[in-house]
Amino acid sequence: LFTLPEIPYLQGADAREVSVRDLILLVGGLFLIGKSVREIHEKLEAAREAGDEAPRPARPPTFAGVLVQIAILDIVFSLDSVITAIGMVDVVWVMIAAMVIAMLVMMAFAGSVSEFVARRPTIKVLALAFLILIGVMLVAEGFGQHIDKGYIYFAMAFAVGVEMINMRLRKPTHPVPGEMPGSPQDG
Repeated sequence: LFTLPEIPYLQGADAREVSVRDLILLVGGLFLIGKSVREIHEKLEAAREAGDEAPRPARPPTFAGVLVQIAILDIVFSLDSVITAIGMVDVVWVMIAAMVIAMLVMMAFAGSVSEFVARRPTIKVLALAFLILIGVMLVAEGFGQHIDKGYIYFAMAFAVGVEMINMRLRKPTHPVPGEMPGSPQDG
């Protein structure tokens, strides 16, 4: 679409050429960063206010707002996969079927995953931190800077491992009065 002027870290011609794909990655990455930072900030404010007074009830999301967010996230996360699939598959219906099946699997497990995360607030913060990391990676990719995904996946796996250890350590060693034995705990 256009070429950026020479600025530090973007001296190569490839890094300065901006395409539609780059704009989608930039906007999607900035959306992920902004949304995740806002969610973490709201959690911190709610925790701070809970210490001072009764927490304010959270404003429920609108149906249209949720749909727009899902659509934006789906477009951003699918862009690279779609481009790769187009390059690898000669039969278009195979690509379409694979994408529909992937979407159905995501929808089938969305309830269980969201229930798991809702019961464990630290997992939600970790997931939001992952979204910030992915957003930064998308912005870097949008500016033509490649970050090896192996580093990202390793960092995420390490963080999940540490959180699993933390969850295990926070689990009470003896039953708490008034709670059912075996109920999931997260402190």
